[in-house]
Amino acid sequence: MLRIALATSSMYPDLTHDDRLLLRPLAERDVQAEPAIWDDPVRDWSSFDAVVLRSCWDYHLKHAAFLRWIELLAQANVAVWNSTPLVRWNANKSYLRGLEAKGIPIVPTFWPEAGEAVRLRERLHDLGWMKAVVKPRVSATAHRTHWIAIDDADSLQELFDELRRGPGVMVQKFMDDIVNEGEWSLIFFGGQYSHAVLKTAKAGDFRVQRDFGGSEQPADPTAQVLQAATRIVQAVAPTLYARVDGVVDDAQFRLMELELIEPALFLSSHPDAALRFAEVITTVVTPRAM
Repeated sequence: MLRIALATSSMYPDLTHDDRLLLRPLAERDVQAEPAIWDDPVRDWSSFDAVVLRSCWDYHLKHAAFLRWIELLAQANVAVWNSTPLVRWNANKSYLRGLEAKGIPIVPTFWPEAGEAVRLRERLHDLGWMKAVVKPRVSATAHRTHWIAIDDADSLQELFDELRRGPGVMVQKFMDDIVNEGEWSLIFFGGQYSHAVLKTAKAGDFRVQRDFGGSEQPADPTAQVLQAATRIVQAVAPTLYARVDGVVDDAQFRLMELELIEPALFLSSHPDAALRFAEVITTVVTPRAM
């Protein structure tokens, strides 16, 4: 019997409701899966054949410790999914620059560097962006993410400078279609498309996460959106799971995030989603070599 840890955070010691849907189909496939808090100091990770990262939703608050932990797992010959190199790469949103260099359309973004003095309002004016979103390069669940109109940009200058000197900052053009049409999340297991949801923000907000009143509905992407998302997943190393977040802008799908660490996978939104994920896990995970 395979034994795997579904890594979670102390906020969700028994996994999220969505992730618990995995337990039965895994058990039916002779896989013993159990929740494990990733930064539990007494956990014996060597007792598992693999660790599947799930709701580690505080990793961005303990970024260095999280990266050390996955390195220690690799050194102990405990498989990590997604893989340690992919997680390290995906943990900083600068990965978007690399994908853009490969021809992947992303939401228009500028990347101020630590030694570069930038007046936010002036830069937005130069770019012709009337609205923008300022966010840290290391972040999750819209942590320290702010929407700003150009006329109010000076009010975010202090935060902008703090982020620029610290974890790094990125500024993205605000896409009106997120509010008007919604944000797509397409889920892939083992590189194959599984299902999708369309996420919408509550009235008066731009954040689509449930934490801020957002909601999601099962939806079928157009052939164009699915083709674009598939190309994005194929542009990186093999994945156990991936979530492609993006928006359709002027008939083009633009990537907002490629989530490879701890994304909600919306397993409850499709009757076969948990079964598909469990099947891929049993195909990929093998007994740990001692």
